[in-house]
Amino acid sequence: MNIAGFYLVYALLWVVTFLPLRVLYLFSDLLFYIIFHLIGYRKNVIYENLRFAFPEKEKKEIDEIAKKFYIHFCDNLIESAKILHISKAELNRRFRFRNIELLNDLFDENKSVVLVSGHYGNWEWMIDAQSKTKHKFMAIYKPLVDENFDRMIKNLRMKYANGAEMISMNNIYKSILTENRAGQKIITWFLADQTPPQNYPFWIDFMNRETPFYSGPAKVSKKFNCPVVFMQINKINRGNYETTFSMLVEDPKIFSEKEIIEKYVRKIEEGIKQRPQYWLWSHRRWKHNQENIDNNKH
Repeated sequence: MNIAGFYLVYALLWVVTFLPLRVLYLFSDLLFYIIFHLIGYRKNVIYENLRFAFPEKEKKEIDEIAKKFYIHFCDNLIESAKILHISKAELNRRFRFRNIELLNDLFDENKSVVLVSGHYGNWEWMIDAQSKTKHKFMAIYKPLVDENFDRMIKNLRMKYANGAEMISMNNIYKSILTENRAGQKIITWFLADQTPPQNYPFWIDFMNRETPFYSGPAKVSKKFNCPVVFMQINKINRGNYETTFSMLVEDPKIFSEKEIIEKYVRKIEEGIKQRPQYWLWSHRRWKHNQENIDNNKH
């Protein structure tokens, strides 16, 4: 998008998101009708993903999950835009941390943490995480192609940063080393279900398909001897979320990288199976095929 188009969209969002969420959800309802019934946004991708993930489900069940996903997807877009004007008090009321003491206990034990989660629930409302933890919070992100929107999203995610940082996945090790040398205990947060390059070495069975995964969380955990904690973001009802933390790997030295990856993949999968409508089915997560890679080697 050109710069004029970007500022037009940004100005529109700036004005509209002054409205309270209860009103903005009316826009979400309208958006759902448009992209589900009229446009059919990524319907082929979404339905193909769902059919592979749940081969045992009848068409009626797949249709119901897909419809619920679109409703949540539109809500998520509205909620993400609302960050422009959401107050810290409202955010704290709507996005609650259930057992943050697990992380703070690790800080008291002088340990940095690798935090992993998936594109599930509403990960964008994690913007106030720094104020809940004793650690310094570092979120790893994959830069967007459009530089203007990349800068906007980064600024939104840093609204209540309080010392937290957004770190490009290209600068992970350098940033962690800098913090370690300064004696800082950190939480390095990864959205661990992103799609890596096609030739990535770690392939794990995920939702009934062989799937490549970035090894970054496992590598960081082993290199810096950090426990791995999984974060589940559950949707309680419209506009209200609750995060729950669970210890996955207390001592990374006794596990291989692949074993660590498999542990958080299984946790991501577990959450999806319980309430599938809250995962990002519109993402082309299975665009790479290991069979094609193997054929290209011959």
